[in-house]
Amino acid sequence: MLKITLLAAILISGCLLLEAAPRGVDAEFDRLAAEYTAGYLAWRPQTGVTLGFHEYDGQAPDYSAQSIVREFERLKTFEQRLAKLRLRALSRERRHDAQLLLGAIRREIFTFEDQQAYAQNPMVYAGSLDISIYLKRDFAPFEQRVRSMVAILAKAPAILAAARANLEDSLPRPHVETAIEIANGAADFLAKDFTESVKGVENPNILAAANIVGARAVAELRQFAAYLKREKLPRSHEQYALGREKYARLLQCGEMIALAPAELLALGEQELRREQERFAQTAAEIDPAHPAIEVFKTIQKDHPTEASLIADTKKNLENIRQFIVQRRLLTLPSEVRARVEETPAFLRATSFASMDTPGPFETKATEAFYYVTPVEPDWPAAQKEEWLTAFNYYTTDIVSIHEAYPGHYAQFLRLNASAATRLEKIFTSYAFVEGWAHYAEQMMVEQGFGGGDAGATNTLKQAKYRLAQSDEALLRLCRFCVSIRMHCFGMTIDQAAEFFQDNCYYEAKPSRAEAVRGAYDPEYLYYTLGKLELLKLREDYRRQEKSAFKLKTFHDEILRHGAPPVRLLRECLLKKRKIWDEVLPVTDLPDK
Repeated sequence: MLKITLLAAILISGCLLLEAAPRGVDAEFDRLAAEYTAGYLAWRPQTGVTLGFHEYDGQAPDYSAQSIVREFERLKTFEQRLAKLRLRALSRERRHDAQLLLGAIRREIFTFEDQQAYAQNPMVYAGSLDISIYLKRDFAPFEQRVRSMVAILAKAPAILAAARANLEDSLPRPHVETAIEIANGAADFLAKDFTESVKGVENPNILAAANIVGARAVAELRQFAAYLKREKLPRSHEQYALGREKYARLLQCGEMIALAPAELLALGEQELRREQERFAQTAAEIDPAHPAIEVFKTIQKDHPTEASLIADTKKNLENIRQFIVQRRLLTLPSEVRARVEETPAFLRATSFASMDTPGPFETKATEAFYYVTPVEPDWPAAQKEEWLTAFNYYTTDIVSIHEAYPGHYAQFLRLNASAATRLEKIFTSYAFVEGWAHYAEQMMVEQGFGGGDAGATNTLKQAKYRLAQSDEALLRLCRFCVSIRMHCFGMTIDQAAEFFQDNCYYEAKPSRAEAVRGAYDPEYLYYTLGKLELLKLREDYRRQEKSAFKLKTFHDEILRHGAPPVRLLRECLLKKRKIWDEVLPVTDLPDK
């Protein structure tokens, strides 16, 4: 196992030490960071395109065994080079970036070494031909984007041949089953949506090339799915768990969290019990005569019609935005609204509602779309009603808060308007991004959202919003507990599915899907963990600022640093070290 050497000085309060930095050391770090980032994006061209770097348009990843080895060695080399810098001599801004960069490198090394992603996870390859961004975003003339898609799809044989060569004989069953679904789903997308989209291309040569490579990619993906089903699924196993040691290292690499898995689980289970009590108490405020879950199902009947879904979502999203402005909860630096639209057909199978923001370096296709998935016209009436209950007004507004204001879209606006560094815009924390959006749900309800206009308070309506938000919190808390139990304490997928049914009241099918996700995405605990870290930071910041505390100032301050691990925000916002490590200790290396 690779022994990761950590230079203690890199985690010294990067935003607190104000000594002047020699320009030479800053410049040396800048060169190292630029060199690392260039190689990072060159090996991950799809990430580059998503960020808005269109020099990577039309490029596909190289997953040959030699390429994987070279990238792994490159990661280790840059970790060592970063450790050799005189990091304490860096300026405050560069020291913050150095901590961020080291965490990003360590997380990548974990993917290669501890998770063995390219040998153990066929999902990597099944999803590697994702060209949806070229259809969703108009950053170049359509014919040019089709050329890029053709170039990527032409690599399908090489990518899937590399998958067969790299993957081990026996793989985790959840990874194989999900990869089969992904590969078949990608083939369906290419056979239908891609083929339909390129019909408008006027250049006959480009159209012919698109049809040829598209058909070949469909065949390759179908064959890969069949290969997985025939060769890998019968030999698959249930040993998907990371184990306690690796799980703890994952938390330290990705988020600088030092709590042991058992300690985190105790915290999560305590929060789950509290949230279940809140759910029951809130339901009793609405209707004390019926069980809580029945009360929640009753409020789900208050939903838009098939025809009004998009219009109602758009109107209510504007109300949410106005609430933020009127209550002075956050600075919104732009008047540009997210466009509420129906989810594109090729994304509907996997999306309920989603936020599609441009990359932070995008200069052309700068629109932001809030996608809502409508009912399909040919669905039977019962299926339409079932779908629309999920879009009840209370849950939909909570989801809009998470996805748009003041969640992901507001975070995007603040990032673009801030003086965040290039590294802060490229490397983000899973726990911060999803934790902020989940925190936003709770914060808005705490501030009285849904209670009526012009100062009038509708306590029953507020209770319905609190119940909807509590339902969302219960799901994320179950993910938190299941992730730790599955990867550290032997919980099976069957037991995990039952846990979701018993503790966040999901039906059997979605509970099973959540359990399977936990097997291959142990980090889905970060929705709750990030929220808890932000709540703790807010409380410590409130104690520090005392009577000068303002919620808007707190929110503006944490959003001006990009989306780093919350530990780095603690170092930036808190002046006294003694309040850092209460409740949620974080990785802290000695000053040497």
